[in-house]
Amino acid sequence: MRRIDVIVMSVALFATGGLVYGLFQLLGLDSLEAGRWSQLILIGGVLVWVSTYLFRVGTQNMTYNQQRRDYEEAMLQKRWESLTPEERAKLEAEVASESDPSISPDN
Repeated sequence: MRRIDVIVMSVALFATGGLVYGLFQLLGLDSLEAGRWSQLILIGGVLVWVSTYLFRVGTQNMTYNQQRRDYEEAMLQKRWESLTPEERAKLEAEVASESDPSISPDN
């Protein structure tokens, strides 16, 4: 996340807090009650947002991890394409023998 994104999100969060506070005052709550409820709502929203972030960290469903998987797949594809047909056949036989012990590369 870039710095400007953090600044924009912070300003938006601050503005949202003010709007929620004003809305509660329009609904007839005094300033103390409006402040309490607006803080409760905003802190609850921040906690939900942080929990989604922690969930993505725990499941490794983040941008860095996806970029790393894409890079590894691209490198494997590039290495596969650089192999000769004989090397590919030999590698396929090795993989087949590892996945099914009844198949031996000597057959």
